[in-house]
Amino acid sequence: MQITRRSTLSLVGAAALAPSFARADSPLPTETERSIGSPTAPVTVEEFFSLTCPHCGEFATTVMPKVKANFVDTGKVRFIYHDFPLDQIALKAAQVSRYLPAAEYYPFVEALFASQNDWAFQQGEDYHASIFKYAALAGMDQATYDKAWNDTALAQWILNGQQEAEKVDQIDATPTFIINGQKKPGAMDYDTFAGLLNKAGG
Repeated sequence: MQITRRSTLSLVGAAALAPSFARADSPLPTETERSIGSPTAPVTVEEFFSLTCPHCGEFATTVMPKVKANFVDTGKVRFIYHDFPLDQIALKAAQVSRYLPAAEYYPFVEALFASQNDWAFQQGEDYHASIFKYAALAGMDQATYDKAWNDTALAQWILNGQQEAEKVDQIDATPTFIINGQKKPGAMDYDTFAGLLNKAGG
């Protein structure tokens, strides 16, 4: 199944514009928070990202490893991840990532960012097949992968979250970070980002 890039709205058509309704029951496992770090960390960072964003990939591969070692693993910072897909390939990849166990989410997303040039930007790429290579390495079988890929309800949930972020937090670019309530758009080098974390109390 070969897919080319189009807008995320064209992926789900009119369904993307449908109103969302709050559920009384517990959220599905695919719709729960994805985060790393201690829930009691003094600094909370929310990252809005797209898996096909080169700037997000740059941050993930060059800055985040140091941030994780120096701030997350030491209990100073908690990272919460928000899908903000810029195209339908990013949306599909986000759906797949959320079908993995929560503990496998961060390693899988980091693996996709590290291999972005392999699966995200090749002309004529069979995205369905190329993303599955990485999902399989993470332990996902073909049946689960196909279910994730075709989960239009999850796609709708992700797009609803994106629309809410645009409306409530005025998120309009990736990556965008909210550090203890303060919005900081754009990828940064490690020293700049670490400085913001330290200033916030990390």
